[in-house]
Amino acid sequence: MNISVDGARAVITAGASGICGKVAELFVENGADVFIGDIDEKMLSDFLRKNPKISGRVCDVSNSEDVARFISKAESCLGGIDILVNGAGIGGPAGKVEDIDPLEWNLTLDVGINGTFYCTKYAVPFLKLSGGGSIINFSSAAGIMGYPYRSPYAASKWAIEGFTKTLAMELGEYNIRVNAIVPGIVEGDRMEGVIANEAVVKGLSKEKVRETLIQGISMRTFVTAADVARMILFLCSNAGRNINGQSIGVDGFTETLR
Repeated sequence: MNISVDGARAVITAGASGICGKVAELFVENGADVFIGDIDEKMLSDFLRKNPKISGRVCDVSNSEDVARFISKAESCLGGIDILVNGAGIGGPAGKVEDIDPLEWNLTLDVGINGTFYCTKYAVPFLKLSGGGSIINFSSAAGIMGYPYRSPYAASKWAIEGFTKTLAMELGEYNIRVNAIVPGIVEGDRMEGVIANEAVVKGLSKEKVRETLIQGISMRTFVTAADVARMILFLCSNAGRNINGQSIGVDGFTETLR
């Protein structure tokens, strides 16, 4: 089975760490040219220094004008765009809906859904010029079943689900596939922060929150960033050429987030 992305030109947001850092590295290993964006200038600089085959630029996906400049720079550097991975997002606040700060609500949606829209809006004309390609959006189990005490995050991910399916219908005739990845609970610092926040809100220990999350997964395990990156590689390769409009879980099957 050919799961190569040899010669593809890929743009990846939040590409200097976590899942999307793994995606960037895996794409390069499999022959793609990669341009990443990240809001953290130091993290981006460190990542690019360690990965000299990857190019990138600081980008705040919540700012439409900054995204336009980012996509233009990526296209110029790569000579075109075949793949867009919309990885940028934030966990947002944890708390009861009546306690959520409107500013934190807005920031969560500005990054999680507005940023995905901006990147897609500016990248699609270049994908059309390339004769097609692949867009990967980041959903979550929270975007399928909801997530108590995480309403801003859940709302942003439900929006991603609708955006993905709509664009798959809209762009299919241009040979542009649009799919959502559902990572579930991914090991790492970001999830440790989420667990710590929920422990405070629920009045539980971090160990109890972690145990509850694991019990809600059929396979009783968290996944790794590399697990998710390999699925994204598959979806963007020729092997995934007829997969479109899907939300694909790499999560051991999350049954509940309660």
